[in-house]
Amino acid sequence: LGIAVSATGFGFVYGLSARDAGFSPVEAMAMSTFVFAGAAQFAAVGYVASGLAWPGIVLLTALLNARHLLYSAALGPWLRGVPFGRRAGMAHLLTDEAFALSIGHFRRIGRADERGYWVGAIASTFIPWNLATLAGVLLGGQIPDPARFGVDIIFPAAMIGLAAGLMTGRRELVAAIVGSIVGVLVALL
Repeated sequence: LGIAVSATGFGFVYGLSARDAGFSPVEAMAMSTFVFAGAAQFAAVGYVASGLAWPGIVLLTALLNARHLLYSAALGPWLRGVPFGRRAGMAHLLTDEAFALSIGHFRRIGRADERGYWVGAIASTFIPWNLATLAGVLLGGQIPDPARFGVDIIFPAAMIGLAAGLMTGRRELVAAIVGSIVGVLVALL
């Protein structure tokens, strides 16, 4: 439920951003349905707004989503017996949240749970994200200054929540601390 709430907020902010970049409701919804890539969608909207050429947008968003290759590699052994067509559908719905939910669930029960993956990925992210995108792009013009309401904090808060849920020991805690320090240093530089 927490992830669904986060996806709703995140999707709403994406809808606002897409609207501000000149996307029509149909374009924003098509991106949310067919691309469905969260952070990459935000990046693509920013690149479009800045006038970057489409080949550059495709390359940069592909690099941003390269982490999904690692997610897929981690889920691969669990989903070996699932037919290719269903795995392709699962890959389309693979988000940071779907990965965190599914890998944690698979480890907890000691086996893959395809139905659990579908329910988690669709109910926790895909549906809330798309409904909120539509709301953001349609209602965005009625909000005078979205940043005033703190909507810019939704993405970092969601990522912190996902990371906290995956911490099971000292190794993960050290990785989170080092990653945070490196992130702050890079931002300052």
